[in-house]
Amino acid sequence: MSDARRIALPLAVTFAVQALVAFAVYCAPVMAPVAGPALGFSASAVGYYIAVTYFGSMIGSAAAGGWVARFGPIRVSPAGLALALCGLAIAASGWPPLVILGGFVVGLGYGPTTPASSVILVRSAPPSMFSLVFSIKQTGVPAGGALAGALVPVLVLAFGWQGAAVAIGVACLLLALAIGGVRERYDRDLDPRAPVSLRSALAPVRLVLADRRLRQMCVTSFIYGGVQITLVTYLVTFLVESFTLTLVVAGLVMAVAQVASVIGRVLWGVLADRVLTRRAMLGLLGVGMGLSALLSLAAGPGWPMWLLLAYAAVFGATAVGWNGVFLAEVARVAPAGRTSQATGGCLFFTFLGVVVTPPIFNAVLALAGSYSIAYAVFAVPALAVGAWMLVRIPKP
Repeated sequence: MSDARRIALPLAVTFAVQALVAFAVYCAPVMAPVAGPALGFSASAVGYYIAVTYFGSMIGSAAAGGWVARFGPIRVSPAGLALALCGLAIAASGWPPLVILGGFVVGLGYGPTTPASSVILVRSAPPSMFSLVFSIKQTGVPAGGALAGALVPVLVLAFGWQGAAVAIGVACLLLALAIGGVRERYDRDLDPRAPVSLRSALAPVRLVLADRRLRQMCVTSFIYGGVQITLVTYLVTFLVESFTLTLVVAGLVMAVAQVASVIGRVLWGVLADRVLTRRAMLGLLGVGMGLSALLSLAAGPGWPMWLLLAYAAVFGATAVGWNGVFLAEVARVAPAGRTSQATGGCLFFTFLGVVVTPPIFNAVLALAGSYSIAYAVFAVPALAVGAWMLVRIPKP
């Protein structure tokens, strides 16, 4: 059997799971201009919801190693989808404390799906194709964002933001039921004694902090994850408030950014496998996202639509396009048999960056009164890490 045929099914399953859980997370920023005022808050307050969501993801990703080892990656993936449904249903109550709780539950579901999918792909893909395969799988994240940008405005107009949230949760449940049929194929070599306690959730964090190369990946993803979430969380509100675009048009611009990141992830994966090292590719992407964030200083309502779409595409391809190469490098340098734990430990720091960034972004926004200035502030660490990856990190 050819490599392409062997990895087709696991890639399809992991991509679908990644897309739906990302849809569940990214629907909130697109709903924000409508849901925020309905709840009595400004649209930019969605940053706090996203921070709580990714706090849940920190816990879910760190704990994933033990759960995947004991129950298998396919059992863990539907559990994550089911948690996404529960979280969206709780948030749809419309009571602010429950909205926040719902975001946390969605995050708990989102966190374990990437470590689970990494285990499936490491078992299925040849090492020479790691960057490409992981990048294709990770296109599920921007694909979920593109779905949010394109479909959520329509769902909100048809059912209101609460009905839209429930509809997205039901889609997650349907996928959870659909992938159950491949459980026996991938839930193998299980360890019934694998630890699943809260204390054991810290083991992946200790693992990555003890390894120099994994520590470098943690720092990189902490910064890049923060820049990514500023784009995904605030772009629609930025466009609605600063460019006076309608929600539907702003959602389509968001969809363009996400589609560009899908293309970028595949392209970056090919380049990392065949032309550059993965570390060099990560460095170039850091420089690219930093320059894109700085360019927001020149953005304004006078921009023609084609220029706005081009800008969104470049920003999306870099700031949302780095994850596949990153995960492939984590899988490569992880200790043998500990891919899930290493991935979960590194993602803990990715999600930590996502948790702390929105409140800081909101603080900068409140002080400066400008989304462009807030984006530019976060360009600086991305440029610094990108340069560090290119110049200072030894090649493997």
